[in-house]
Amino acid sequence: MIAFKLILEGLGLGFLLNLICAMGVRNGAIGSSLGSTFVGQLIPRENIHIDHGIFGSPDLDQSGKFSAWLQSKLVVPLLTSFTKSEKKKTKTREKLKNYFEMDDETADRFMGCFSKFNPESIKNEYYTDLLTWLKDDIHVEGTRVHFIYANKMGEKYLNRYKKYFRDPEIREFDMQHEQWLFGGEQYTAPVLQAIDEFMDPRS
Repeated sequence: MIAFKLILEGLGLGFLLNLICAMGVRNGAIGSSLGSTFVGQLIPRENIHIDHGIFGSPDLDQSGKFSAWLQSKLVVPLLTSFTKSEKKKTKTREKLKNYFEMDDETADRFMGCFSKFNPESIKNEYYTDLLTWLKDDIHVEGTRVHFIYANKMGEKYLNRYKKYFRDPEIREFDMQHEQWLFGGEQYTAPVLQAIDEFMDPRS
């Protein structure tokens, strides 16, 4: 098992990875949340070749300027209000534990991250993500696209993956959006195993 957990946990950002395998070298990019949009933009540019583009249960939401502005204004209070009082923090911790099945430590670390972020940075990141559109039917010779599909998100996201990318490999998991990043080992381990298999030179 490749130890991605420490890198991924709580970040939701894209990053480049080089995996040196016993049978050769494979290059790939993996992203979740805004990072998935980064990977989606990187692939069709073709100025940096990657063998594998991996998407970690993203929503790939896109919208127009006014909707993006409105949503980004609304999301900041949702992600930062719990930092203002212990009562709100406790309530948010319980919601995170129930939705993502986080443990107390992970929930506190998650909230701790947002308490350190500049609200304006959160708004700008969310706004930029919504305005970064992907083309339909993306296909680049020599690059394979893989999706982690969290089926509790709903089939519209599955259809969205197939709309933006031609013949992607899709692995379905019984979990919430990005739960593999924040949930317990029962969610993380199968997804990391799938990523191992995506990158396997024999595949």
